[in-house]
Amino acid sequence: MEEEVAVVHTEPSTGRHRGNERYSDDWEERQQRQEKEKDTVKFSEFGGGTDDFNNVANKKLICDTSFGKYDVCELEGDARAQGGAGATVTVVSPRAAPREWKIKPYSRKYLDGLKAVTVRSVPNAEDAPPCTTRLNIPAMVIELGGLTGNYWHDFTDVLVPLFIGARRFSGEVQLLVVNLLPFWVDKYRKIFSQLSRHEIIDLEKDHGVVRCYPHVVVGYGSRKEFTIDPSLDDTGGGYTMVNFTEFLRHSYSLPRDRPIKLNHHQGSRPRMMILERTNSRKFMNLPEVVAAAEAAGFEVSVAGRPKASYDEFVREVNSFDVMLGVHGAGLTNCLFLPTGAVLVQIVPYGRLESIARTDFGEPARDMGLRYIEYAVAAEESSLTDVFGKDHPIIKDPISVHMSGWGNVAEWYLGKQDVRINIDRFRPVLMQVLEHLH
Repeated sequence: MEEEVAVVHTEPSTGRHRGNERYSDDWEERQQRQEKEKDTVKFSEFGGGTDDFNNVANKKLICDTSFGKYDVCELEGDARAQGGAGATVTVVSPRAAPREWKIKPYSRKYLDGLKAVTVRSVPNAEDAPPCTTRLNIPAMVIELGGLTGNYWHDFTDVLVPLFIGARRFSGEVQLLVVNLLPFWVDKYRKIFSQLSRHEIIDLEKDHGVVRCYPHVVVGYGSRKEFTIDPSLDDTGGGYTMVNFTEFLRHSYSLPRDRPIKLNHHQGSRPRMMILERTNSRKFMNLPEVVAAAEAAGFEVSVAGRPKASYDEFVREVNSFDVMLGVHGAGLTNCLFLPTGAVLVQIVPYGRLESIARTDFGEPARDMGLRYIEYAVAAEESSLTDVFGKDHPIIKDPISVHMSGWGNVAEWYLGKQDVRINIDRFRPVLMQVLEHLH
């Protein structure tokens, strides 16, 4: 949950800052993203849609740029990756006409600051750079720019898509990375080590080397946010979000696959982790929330700034049966709960339920978690204290949404705290206990 407490994260590719104080920017970006992703067919700068990119001889697709969110190229046969400032991947296709694509190998290709890799198809080996090293395994070319560094985006944009693309190779794949971030890879080293048993190559610094493989994939992505829809899995692996959370538990050697079952453990108290935010969307009456949960029968721990390493923290998360928190990136940690555990998302006031369900509600169910949503009422919002009940921000949230995401992000996400009505909240606690029986 580092995104919840970090002061500033920097987008390496653009130099812009992303921390909790800039969390609202994600919502403007998401609205723009949704508009861009409405177009189901995109055209490369070389002209033509997906049909035009088919290998004329065998009708095998080389680069698919048809989806508005990301591009993927599958190069099979004699594929050669040449690093440096302008990285190039060339595949020798004897019966195909020469072609060239500019591919941004990141899961949101429309973002500013991304770097393109040139993908070429040539008919003769003499037209490709000569190999200096050869491995008889596949390779994947990916980028770590974009929104990498925001905790939710770390998984939504990189780690989940990378799992979808690389897991089919069972560790026998080499990652060729554009905009490699060593500190970031080190944070998630246990995940990377399970996806690939081979050295990670900084493609931009790989000067004078031509690496040759029988199969190279350029690009990666996921059709849905923070989850996997196996029916839309381009790789044909059929993976689900339950598979991904099982993979995470294996990667970090987490001991618990299932939460406590109260009907089998008479007298036991289920463990609840409450996520404490430090900027916007804070609990204004956190001690009362803790006391109510304890009175209902839970053993409660409040998680603020992690004092342990990331590996130790995810192990701690796995020890809980319930996670409760206000909507925000910290809820990403539900990935490490045992299957069947309960996630309680507190949705701030302002008609944010749809966003909350897309970002965490639907993914939680896909992970096999029990999901409960508590929507904050106007009288529980700090905005009522600021504006009064007759102000449009309180009286008419729809009009605020209609005015643009900037106002939604600024007030409902960026400048709102919550004071939970304990009497109204108690039935939620009872519902959690029912799920654990």
